[in-house]
Amino acid sequence: MDIAYIPSPSSGVIHLGPLPLRGYAFCIILGVFVAVWYGNKRWIARGGKAGTVADISVWAVPFGLVGGRLYHVITDYQLYFSDGKNWVDAFKIWEGGLGIWGAIAFGAVGAWIGCRRRGIPLPAYADAIAPAIVLAQAIGRWGNWFNQELYGKATDLPWAVKISEGVNREAGTYHPTFLYESLWCVGVALLVVWADRRFKLGHGRAFALYVAAYCAGRAWIEYMRVDEAHHVLGLRLNVWTAIIVFVLAVVYMVVSARIRPGREEIVEPDRETLAKGATAKDATAKDGDTKDSEDAKAGTQKADGDDSVDADADADAAPAKNV
Repeated sequence: MDIAYIPSPSSGVIHLGPLPLRGYAFCIILGVFVAVWYGNKRWIARGGKAGTVADISVWAVPFGLVGGRLYHVITDYQLYFSDGKNWVDAFKIWEGGLGIWGAIAFGAVGAWIGCRRRGIPLPAYADAIAPAIVLAQAIGRWGNWFNQELYGKATDLPWAVKISEGVNREAGTYHPTFLYESLWCVGVALLVVWADRRFKLGHGRAFALYVAAYCAGRAWIEYMRVDEAHHVLGLRLNVWTAIIVFVLAVVYMVVSARIRPGREEIVEPDRETLAKGATAKDATAKDGDTKDSEDAKAGTQKADGDDSVDADADADAAPAKNV
């Protein structure tokens, strides 16, 4: 007999008055807002300007959502493109299904575009928002609770989550892997904040620490899950992804610390500085054009002078020839 367990919502839809909002989408949206708010505070503390994180998130968030969905659809293609499935469901992001690996990778591309437009080094920006991103993940994971998905093996522990009968699932109590990962993400955020203050991490090393720490937890949490997944050499695909990304993140931290120790002193140049830089560049180019023009003019005058000397010489030589 189950003494205690975490109940699952009877419905995955939250009604805000007459407006229905799916729990999964609500958790994602809330996570994004928290990430922008906290990321902005850390960016200002690093010497950046208020509003910059929000401006760059306009690029990063859409890219991240597209990347996360693409990773999920590609790695779980059988859910949408096998016999009896409707491929249109691949676009129903509100029903769940975002791969964090694709979200971070594509989100980084969007952030790079936003940073480049403002003259900001991407590694410094990534260091500032790393704890904010993992907090967003902690919040977003509760969307799986609303959808009753991504749970672990059956258990009778008092913190087990109760799952009701449904499509591709059996009623019972299971390990709440969504809760485990949410708590792990909070711990990763605290670790990155502490390490960043203690060691003054820079040049992308705080972000790399977040990636490595998250992957370490994701590997064992992923191993507990019982939902359908592709396996490679006996391990779930996401376990292999976590292992590979973990190694890459650790290598980056080691190499970066040797090549570029310390942290960036200036993370966001003033617009006036950028404008002056552009003006100086234009002025340099203009001076070069002026110098080229003057050189060309001098060359023309020299050539004209040489022609005059040659003409005078011919004129002096002509009478002598006649004599």
